[in-house]
Amino acid sequence: MKVLGICGSMRKTGNTSVLVKKILDYVKDEGCSEFETDYLSLSGLKISPCTGCEKCREKKWCILKDDWDTIAEKMTGCDVLVIGSPTYFYDVSGQVKNLIDRTYSLYHDRKLAGKNAVVVSVCADRGGERTLETLEGFANTHGFSSLGFVAGRGFGEGDVINDERSTEKCIEIGEKILKLVSNTHRSGQKKR
Repeated sequence: MKVLGICGSMRKTGNTSVLVKKILDYVKDEGCSEFETDYLSLSGLKISPCTGCEKCREKKWCILKDDWDTIAEKMTGCDVLVIGSPTYFYDVSGQVKNLIDRTYSLYHDRKLAGKNAVVVSVCADRGGERTLETLEGFANTHGFSSLGFVAGRGFGEGDVINDERSTEKCIEIGEKILKLVSNTHRSGQKKR
């Protein structure tokens, strides 16, 4: 089972990264050999905005050439997507919004449907709920099954580690991901 974590913060080691990695680390440390985790930061990547050209309806893939292709291939190849964003002006970061808009090209053939998703938001004060709504809207539109959400608070780099509620929630989410394998085992096989 492949678990992909995507961090939409422009800070490579910021608070969103801390929470996304905490979920992935828990799955890696507590999981069996059936789990493969991968982490991807959108910081420094080029993801152009959707141009609305509609050529993806015919091509079934976005025709713009940038780092989106690599991300989309990883998304279509995973079983569980953990996607997180900091809150910028009451919503997701611009990089995450560009990524989401470009996944319209995957929607035509429902290339993400049936996968599982976890959404993560971090805010310093207010607006984190809207960030979660945007991420959940993305997941729902594509037909992901929700494994829950994590909402963290923190401003300075690493502050979110002091938010005990969100770090505990990361462990709960990690447990849910681990249970996916035990729920799919056939009878008679070793269960976790």
